[in-house]
Amino acid sequence: MTLYIDADACPVKEEAERVATRHRVPVKLVCNGGLRPPANPLVELVIVPEGPDVADIWIADRATRGDVVVTSDMPLAAKCVASGARVLRHNGERLTEANIGAQLAMRDLMADIRSADPFAQGSGKGFTKADRSRFLDALERELRAAQRDG
Repeated sequence: MTLYIDADACPVKEEAERVATRHRVPVKLVCNGGLRPPANPLVELVIVPEGPDVADIWIADRATRGDVVVTSDMPLAAKCVASGARVLRHNGERLTEANIGAQLAMRDLMADIRSADPFAQGSGKGFTKADRSRFLDALERELRAAQRDG
Protein backbone atom coordinates (compact mmCIF):
# COMPACT_ATOMS: atom_id res chain seq x y z
CA MET A 1 0.00 0.00 0.00
CA THR A 2 1.20 3.48 -0.93
CA LEU A 3 -0.30 6.93 -0.36
CA TYR A 4 0.10 9.04 -3.51
CA ILE A 5 -0.34 12.79 -3.16
CA ASP A 6 -0.84 15.08 -6.14
CA ALA A 7 1.33 17.57 -4.27
CA ASP A 8 1.20 20.72 -6.41
CA ALA A 9 -1.16 23.09 -4.56
CA CYS A 10 -2.18 20.37 -2.06
CA PRO A 11 -3.18 22.02 1.23
CA VAL A 12 -3.04 18.81 3.31
CA LYS A 13 0.45 17.42 2.69
CA GLU A 14 1.51 17.70 6.35
CA GLU A 15 -1.71 16.12 7.62
CA ALA A 16 -1.40 13.26 5.15
CA GLU A 17 2.20 12.66 6.22
CA ARG A 18 1.20 12.50 9.90
CA VAL A 19 -1.60 9.99 9.30
CA ALA A 20 0.51 7.85 6.95
CA THR A 21 3.42 7.81 9.41
CA ARG A 22 1.11 6.61 12.18
CA HIS A 23 0.07 3.72 9.89
CA ARG A 24 3.64 3.19 8.60
CA VAL A 25 2.47 3.71 5.02
CA PRO A 26 4.94 4.99 2.40
CA VAL A 27 4.03 8.33 0.83
CA LYS A 28 4.88 9.62 -2.65
CA LEU A 29 4.61 13.42 -2.94
CA VAL A 30 4.44 13.94 -6.70
CA CYS A 31 5.06 17.42 -8.11
CA ASN A 32 6.89 19.49 -10.72
CA GLY A 33 9.29 20.86 -8.09
CA GLY A 34 9.32 23.65 -5.57
CA LEU A 35 8.88 21.45 -2.49
CA ARG A 36 11.50 20.84 0.15
CA PRO A 37 12.57 17.19 0.41
CA PRO A 38 10.94 15.68 3.51
CA ALA A 39 13.03 14.42 6.44
CA ASN A 40 10.57 11.58 7.08
CA PRO A 41 12.02 8.32 5.67
CA LEU A 42 8.50 7.13 4.76
CA VAL A 43 7.97 10.15 2.48
CA GLU A 44 9.54 10.32 -0.97
CA LEU A 45 9.48 13.50 -3.02
CA VAL A 46 8.96 12.56 -6.68
CA ILE A 47 9.77 15.44 -9.01
CA VAL A 48 8.48 14.93 -12.52
CA PRO A 49 9.36 17.01 -15.61
CA GLU A 50 7.39 20.15 -16.37
CA GLY A 51 4.47 19.67 -18.69
CA PRO A 52 0.74 19.26 -18.74
CA ASP A 53 -0.50 16.41 -16.57
CA VAL A 54 2.96 14.82 -16.12
CA ALA A 55 2.45 14.36 -12.36
CA ASP A 56 -1.06 13.02 -12.96
CA ILE A 57 0.21 10.49 -15.51
CA TRP A 58 2.96 9.38 -13.12
CA ILE A 59 0.43 8.73 -10.35
CA ALA A 60 -2.17 7.12 -12.64
CA ASP A 61 0.45 4.72 -14.02
CA ARG A 62 1.28 3.45 -10.52
CA ALA A 63 -1.81 3.67 -8.29
CA THR A 64 -3.75 0.44 -7.99
CA ARG A 65 -5.98 -1.54 -5.65
CA GLY A 66 -4.79 -1.14 -2.06
CA ASP A 67 -3.37 2.35 -2.67
CA VAL A 68 -4.82 5.70 -1.63
CA VAL A 69 -4.58 8.81 -3.82
CA VAL A 70 -5.13 12.41 -2.67
CA THR A 71 -6.07 14.77 -5.50
CA SER A 72 -8.64 17.30 -6.61
CA ASP A 73 -7.89 16.67 -10.28
CA MET A 74 -10.97 14.89 -11.62
CA PRO A 75 -9.42 13.18 -14.68
CA LEU A 76 -6.65 11.79 -12.45
CA ALA A 77 -9.22 10.74 -9.84
CA ALA A 78 -11.26 8.92 -12.51
CA LYS A 79 -8.20 6.97 -13.70
CA CYS A 80 -7.26 6.01 -10.16
CA VAL A 81 -10.81 4.96 -9.26
CA ALA A 82 -10.88 2.82 -12.42
CA SER A 83 -7.63 1.13 -11.35
CA GLY A 84 -9.14 0.23 -7.98
CA ALA A 85 -7.33 2.81 -5.83
CA ARG A 86 -9.16 4.70 -3.10
CA VAL A 87 -9.32 8.43 -3.90
CA LEU A 88 -9.86 11.45 -1.64
CA ARG A 89 -10.18 15.12 -2.40
CA HIS A 90 -8.40 17.61 -0.13
CA ASN A 91 -11.67 18.30 1.72
CA GLY A 92 -12.11 14.62 2.62
CA GLU A 93 -14.70 13.81 -0.04
CA ARG A 94 -14.26 10.25 -1.27
CA LEU A 95 -14.41 9.76 -5.04
CA THR A 96 -15.83 6.43 -6.18
CA GLU A 97 -17.27 4.73 -9.25
CA ALA A 98 -20.68 5.94 -8.06
CA ASN A 99 -19.83 9.65 -8.02
CA ILE A 100 -16.85 10.23 -10.32
CA GLY A 101 -19.00 10.57 -13.44
CA ALA A 102 -21.00 13.42 -11.90
CA GLN A 103 -17.77 15.10 -10.75
CA LEU A 104 -16.29 14.93 -14.25
CA ALA A 105 -19.52 16.28 -15.77
CA MET A 106 -19.54 19.22 -13.32
CA ARG A 107 -15.88 19.95 -14.11
CA ASP A 108 -16.65 19.99 -17.85
CA LEU A 109 -19.74 22.15 -17.35
CA MET A 110 -17.80 24.72 -15.33
CA ALA A 111 -15.04 24.78 -17.97
CA ASP A 112 -17.68 25.43 -20.67
CA ILE A 113 -19.23 28.25 -18.62
CA ARG A 114 -15.82 29.87 -18.04
CA SER A 115 -14.92 29.65 -21.72
CA ALA A 116 -18.27 31.14 -22.78
CA ASP A 117 -18.03 34.01 -20.29
CA PRO A 118 -14.50 35.15 -19.48
CA PHE A 119 -15.90 37.19 -16.56
CA ALA A 120 -17.58 34.17 -14.93
CA GLN A 121 -16.12 33.40 -11.53
CA GLY A 122 -15.82 29.98 -9.92
CA SER A 123 -17.24 29.25 -6.50
CA GLY A 124 -13.85 30.16 -5.02
CA LYS A 125 -14.82 28.62 -1.70
CA GLY A 126 -11.80 28.75 0.59
CA PHE A 127 -10.24 25.77 2.35
CA THR A 128 -11.48 25.71 5.96
CA LYS A 129 -10.54 24.10 9.26
CA ALA A 130 -13.63 21.92 8.85
CA ASP A 131 -12.32 20.73 5.45
CA ARG A 132 -8.98 19.88 7.06
CA SER A 133 -10.71 17.96 9.85
CA ARG A 134 -12.90 16.05 7.37
CA PHE A 135 -9.80 15.17 5.38
CA LEU A 136 -8.00 13.80 8.44
CA ASP A 137 -10.98 11.62 9.37
CA ALA A 138 -11.46 10.43 5.79
CA LEU A 139 -7.78 9.60 5.28
CA GLU A 140 -7.75 7.60 8.51
CA ARG A 141 -10.76 5.58 7.27
CA GLU A 142 -9.33 5.09 3.77
CA LEU A 143 -5.92 3.90 4.99
CA ARG A 144 -7.59 1.38 7.30
CA ALA A 145 -9.85 0.18 4.48
CA ALA A 146 -6.91 -0.03 2.05
CA GLN A 147 -5.00 -2.15 4.58
CA ARG A 148 -7.97 -4.54 4.65
CA ASP A 149 -8.10 -4.53 0.81
CA GLY A 150 -4.40 -5.27 0.46
